[in-house]
Amino acid sequence: MSDAPAGARQPQEFESALSGSDKSVAQFDRHDRSPLEKIQHFLHSSPAAVPLIVLIASIVVFAVVIGGKFFSAFTLTLILQQVSIVGIVGAAQTLVIMTAGIDLSVGAIMVLSSVVMGQFVFRYGFPAPIAILCGFGVGAACGFLNGVLVAKMKLPPFIVTLGTWQIVLATNFLYSANETIRSQDIEAQAPLLQFFGTNLKIGGAVFTYGVIMMILLVAVLWYILNHTAWGRHVYAVGDDPEAADLSGVNVSRMLISVYVISGLICALAGWVLIGRLGSVSPTSGQFANIESITAVVIGGISLFGGRGSILGMLFGALIVGVFSLGLRLIGTDPQWTYLLIGVLIIGAVAIDQWIRKVAG
Repeated sequence: MSDAPAGARQPQEFESALSGSDKSVAQFDRHDRSPLEKIQHFLHSSPAAVPLIVLIASIVVFAVVIGGKFFSAFTLTLILQQVSIVGIVGAAQTLVIMTAGIDLSVGAIMVLSSVVMGQFVFRYGFPAPIAILCGFGVGAACGFLNGVLVAKMKLPPFIVTLGTWQIVLATNFLYSANETIRSQDIEAQAPLLQFFGTNLKIGGAVFTYGVIMMILLVAVLWYILNHTAWGRHVYAVGDDPEAADLSGVNVSRMLISVYVISGLICALAGWVLIGRLGSVSPTSGQFANIESITAVVIGGISLFGGRGSILGMLFGALIVGVFSLGLRLIGTDPQWTYLLIGVLIIGAVAIDQWIRKVAG
């Protein structure tokens, strides 16, 4: 037995244990990820990468199959025009889904807002700018109703927005008496309502102000979500609302603000819709809610909330536009478009689950 006191041995034992701990940490740090793990972690940190790759690949494939005309500036900007409404409504849907919710009423809010804009001009004689503001007010009110029911009454977002979708849709038909305001009348009395349908030619490309608005909206929301406290709170609430609440985030207020902003964006989509159609139709935009969810899912935004990029939503909308136009130019049955989009939706959800399981 050693004559050294117990206290004299402790520093050596502690040093030895610490050395062993350092070795284990060093071994952990030196662990090399497999190529598959590297891909998974890259996709987890860059959720817009998958839809961007699919978008580029689909453009290249159709350019090879159809020919160089598909890759022309006119064709590509035509795709942008076709997805402008879905892209704007998809931006509203993105904010809600990032909080682990869903909004089935976005399309109905969009159409009701456009109907209010038209009716306030032609039924009540309001100046077009005031009528447009009233349309935005209706969109915000609908969003506020959804937000209060979800945040304050703790009702499931799916059920709440399923109900408000029916209410808003019925209100739209009852208020408008199912009457369409013709393009000629709008052009003569309130051309401001058609502003977003105005063409802007740059070389061979033909943009509309609606397309430019969609791009600007996505860019602004990308900045807000990634570089502001409000944006970080949106991700935090979607990832873990209880943890967000403990960290000082007012979850109820955040949810209400998200749904109100979503309603305002839907009203903006209603204004763009008038420019796109040239008229105010209460029957337009019937599938905007499904199309927006499709763009969000294909865009790699997690339906479980807390993860995704609004750029991915834009790429998802463009993928649908590329497939729709490409298959139409080839001359295939339109049902093939729905079939391929369905495959993309299931594939996107499967990839999201795979990323969450390994890299989460």
